[in-house]
Amino acid sequence: MNVKFCPLVSGSSGNSTYIGSGNTHILIDAGISCKQLSEHIRQLDMEPSDIDAVFITHEHIDHIKGVGVLSRKYNIPVYATYGTWQGIGKTVGEFAPENVRYVMPNQMTVVGDMCIKPFSIPHDTIEPVAYSVFTEDRKLTVATDIGHVTDTVKENIYDSDVLLLEANHDVDMLKKGSYPWALKKRILGERGHLSNVTAGDTLSEIMSGRLKYVFLGHLSNENNEPHLAYETVDKILRDNNINVGTYLQLDMASRYSNSITVEL
Repeated sequence: MNVKFCPLVSGSSGNSTYIGSGNTHILIDAGISCKQLSEHIRQLDMEPSDIDAVFITHEHIDHIKGVGVLSRKYNIPVYATYGTWQGIGKTVGEFAPENVRYVMPNQMTVVGDMCIKPFSIPHDTIEPVAYSVFTEDRKLTVATDIGHVTDTVKENIYDSDVLLLEANHDVDMLKKGSYPWALKKRILGERGHLSNVTAGDTLSEIMSGRLKYVFLGHLSNENNEPHLAYETVDKILRDNNINVGTYLQLDMASRYSNSITVEL
């Protein structure tokens, strides 16, 4: 059974990733408007009404902006942890009661022919998670907004076939940039975001023969550059005898447009 994975948008301006298998179609996050999301989905030769579920990682607006309208307009169930639902509140409007669904870290949720596993991540929200999606013989993982890489994170991203991993900032750019010190401290903190170097180090540690495709995502618009993130991670991998392009495909998740669709 073919599996498709496509980051629709990725960055501090909005995040959403499409995963499809057989007749099942889900989104991880919906952080742009419903109108914009619909355009991205249609570029995949689908309709928004084809989406079976949306799984939310946490309540920051760049992950939930369009989920309320999307759910109401197309009657789509939305899954999130209890803490994330508390954080969402009425930020994006009301949801039909039957479309408010709950997940718990490390407990599988079945949607169609997919099993979706949330796992805890350190971020400055109430109960944030990342997600691994399992099909008959594939594992696809979306892991962003991570302050530091815990053993739980490593264990859950390991052995993915496709991985979207955060590479949010270049530390030097962030430190020398225009952000207030309090915001810099938050981003660099234990519940902030991953740097390019940490992303590269993490990939070199969890690399397995199964991992075929990595997207670097959630890049800061002010404290990173796509070429810088790519070159930093590529160098770290090569220094650890992991040849990008031979054993592993490395790509950047686009900020505003659909990235390439990986089909396995």
